[in-house]
Amino acid sequence: MRVVGTVGLPGSGKGEIAAVAAEHDIPVITMGDVIRQACRDRGLDPTEHHGEMAQTLREENGPAAVAERSLPMIEAAIDAHEAETVLVDGLRSLVEVETFEAAFGDAFTLVSVEAPFDLRAERLADRGRDASDSDLEALRARDARELELGVGEVMDRADVTIENTDTLEAFHDRAEAVLFGEPAKTAGQTGEEQ
Repeated sequence: MRVVGTVGLPGSGKGEIAAVAAEHDIPVITMGDVIRQACRDRGLDPTEHHGEMAQTLREENGPAAVAERSLPMIEAAIDAHEAETVLVDGLRSLVEVETFEAAFGDAFTLVSVEAPFDLRAERLADRGRDASDSDLEALRARDARELELGVGEVMDRADVTIENTDTLEAFHDRAEAVLFGEPAKTAGQTGEEQ
């Protein structure tokens, strides 16, 4: 069994790794789904209250609350799919990393997906999920919020780094190498060194 966690700033390509995993029937647990479910459980609209609920969960249950709520989801995915690998998308703090390391030990691998700001901004604008995706100042503010949560520290702690600056096909190849390979536990390693 392997649990692969991903971290990265908006537009870096975390969703693409999740798509590659799904193509290969690898279960994907999204940390944001935990928060969205907590919103629904309290009768709140996840699109409006996501950030507020993430903060509330951490205030009520401690900084590892979201990671701890995802552990049963990961275990259920392993059991239901008899999966060798499970992908956990969207880690944001060191306490979340530590929670997964404590739960899964050496079976946990943290992958940082990275790309320069301009490239991420272009991708988000092309994706166009919401109006702010093409607003550079909004992206800078979003990056700042993510970094304030601890995303930068998590990225620095990664076992494997994938620089997502090449073609989509090359990125998918690197993602598959991480999902199916045995990446070395060396911070800063790129997907190309697999």
